[in-house]
Amino acid sequence: MIGSLPAGLPPAAVMILGALLVPAFRGRARTAWVLLLPVASLIWLVSLGEGEFGRISIFSYELTLVRVDGLSRLFGWLFHIAALIGLIFARRAGSALEDASALIYAGAAIGAVGAGDLITLFVFWELLALSSVFLVWARGTERSYRAGMRYLIVQVGSGVILLAGIIAHARATGSVAFDHLGTGTLGTNLILLGVGIKAAFPLLHNWLTDAYPEATYSGAVFLSAFTTKVAVYALARGYAGTELLIYVGVLMTLFPIFYAVIENDLRRVLGYSMINQIGFMVCGVGIGTELAVNGAVAHAFNDVLFKGLLFMSMGAVLYRTGTTKCSDLGGLYKSMPKTAGLCIVGAASISAFPLFSGFVSKSMVMAAALEQNLDVVWLFLLFASAGVLHHAGIKIPFYGFFAPDSGIRVKEAPRSMLIAMGIAAFLCVFNGSFPQLFLYPNLPYEVTYIPFTSAHVISQAQLIFFAVLAFVWLRLSDREPHELPSTNLDADWFYRRPGKALALGVGRLAWALRGGVAERGVATAASAVGSARRYMGPGGVLARTWPTGASVIWVAVLLGVLLLLYYAR
Repeated sequence: MIGSLPAGLPPAAVMILGALLVPAFRGRARTAWVLLLPVASLIWLVSLGEGEFGRISIFSYELTLVRVDGLSRLFGWLFHIAALIGLIFARRAGSALEDASALIYAGAAIGAVGAGDLITLFVFWELLALSSVFLVWARGTERSYRAGMRYLIVQVGSGVILLAGIIAHARATGSVAFDHLGTGTLGTNLILLGVGIKAAFPLLHNWLTDAYPEATYSGAVFLSAFTTKVAVYALARGYAGTELLIYVGVLMTLFPIFYAVIENDLRRVLGYSMINQIGFMVCGVGIGTELAVNGAVAHAFNDVLFKGLLFMSMGAVLYRTGTTKCSDLGGLYKSMPKTAGLCIVGAASISAFPLFSGFVSKSMVMAAALEQNLDVVWLFLLFASAGVLHHAGIKIPFYGFFAPDSGIRVKEAPRSMLIAMGIAAFLCVFNGSFPQLFLYPNLPYEVTYIPFTSAHVISQAQLIFFAVLAFVWLRLSDREPHELPSTNLDADWFYRRPGKALALGVGRLAWALRGGVAERGVATAASAVGSARRYMGPGGVLARTWPTGASVIWVAVLLGVLLLLYYAR
């Protein structure tokens, strides 16, 4: 299969084209096919080595379909691993539609991080949006349909803004190369805005917390892996060192904490947690030093694994119980002990426990902030680290499995789900314990950072201890916000409440005026027809036969007027 592929073919094409054949398979044959595709695509990517491939010319622009270098290589490997784990997890009840959508979605992400030019990036950017929405709609509920429509509008809007930026940038520079862009021009600023929407920048983030919880149990796993990480890659490629991103990233780490603490739906909690973790990556890209960019890329790699593990554990709970509401769960560790244990691994990783993956990547960004004398930024990131320990490190496993017994008794997660979660958990521990074996050597720049110093281990242990102590104290003193079956709104309040009221009001006004407008339009049209008939009808003035002499006189008059106008210029 690999040997017959043309040299310039993007590895993404293996998964995208292979997805078209998914409906032709059934049962184990389909399982074998969908698992073969990411493996074949990864082998093809590794066989290419570093360099640029698939150069073509379109409208005097040079396009590079595949670029493999220190930055894109690790993201490409990551997306193949995430696709394989997600497809294993989805084997229990995944439909042909979900399998095909997931393969195209993963392929589009791989194509986007391998794009050597902005036009190729845009093509895969839009394919990301169009393929991923089916993972939301596949749940088949009214809520998922509405959330999917909102998600699609935002994602397509991101693509439109990106395209406008690419056009403006190409007109200004004559180039569509996807290298460092920076800010300061209309084109690059529009590109940054388009990327920022996909990265879930503050006030542009609600598509994530709205749509991800409404996806299928496996769809949310795929969604958590690709869209936002493609945006992080685009920021690292085009905007490293942009100071604005430091403050955007810090804000992203902070505000989701407060919403996650009061949120009742655990998959929505993970959505807010995603924004929090992406904030560390965006901040690292904004700092822009080699250590900071390495930290952002390393944390993106680890986040896909531990966030995917947490989404899988909640997906297994949803699959078995039909809900991920804190107010409905409790005591599930008795029925699903293996899932609970694997969830704890993900929680320890996102909380940056020593020997777990978050410990060796998040700290790189914080160390880079201190190196650049960004002490206030470091303090905010430290506070955010404590916050994520509360809402993801403790809240997810506690309310998912260890809260007071709700009386729910179900079977353990299916074997395919446990295998997928086991692979992700192993990689979380492996990267956290031995980062020098795989993670650090494959980062964009040489790594001299040492995570396992006594100062780092002790300070992180202190942070974890006091965060756990605060959670216990809040629980025992009944000061922790109660988990209520409600829907919390943040920035989406503006379009869900006043925006919705404005749209309905305009609709009602238009409906009320429709009669008068229609009547006036009919009257105007009838008057125009009557005038035309009066002058140009069979008995109209213009339809009469004029004498030859009169015609000559009028021609002479018009000619005289034209001559006067000509000489009077």
